Amino acid sequence: MATLSKEKKIRTSRVGKQPIPVPTGVNVIVNGQQVALKGKNGSAELLVHPWVIVQQDGGELKVAPRVLTNEAKYRAMTGTMRALLNNMVIGVNQGFERKLQLVGVGYRAQSQGSVLNLTLGFSHPVEFKVPDGITIQTPTQTEIIIRGVDKQQVGEVAAQIRAYRPPEPYKGKGVRYADETIILKEAKKK
Repeated sequence: MATLSKEKKIRTSRVGKQPIPVPTGVNVIVNGQQVALKGKNGSAELLVHPWVIVQQDGGELKVAPRVLTNEAKYRAMTGTMRALLNNMVIGVNQGFERKLQLVGVGYRAQSQGSVLNLTLGFSHPVEFKVPDGITIQTPTQTEIIIRGVDKQQVGEVAAQIRAYRPPEPYKGKGVRYADETIILKEAKKK
């Protein structure tokens, strides 16, 4: 009969232990806790948390906890830093995109340089200043395409534009994400 050892197995983050493949054309510079990436779409930098170590191994990046322990906070931070680095690699190589649709009579969008002009049924036009690192296109008057290298910034800009006129629940009018499903309420009956 085999005896069980009293040593605990050190658990690791399932996300954190996966290596990040670095495609050709993406340059990675790891300088201590600072990681810099440069690709065809732009460049990005990340200051990695002190609990995490990043190593470049050939054509991939590996993330590991600095302290081998079973504390959840170290595992969680390893997974978080791995996810952020993976998003940076995808961003500088392919970029991120978010589409918005305008639904409503007279609702229009027009991109002019670094300003997005919106007509959303207010008594005044709405002018949205496009932040650095983001490009906004309007292929049609009711469609907005937001592109950028930083996934979080693309999502934040899309949320800010949507917040001007979120979809209302009775007719569905407003600014919505292209893949968003609006559940309409039934009108009051007499």
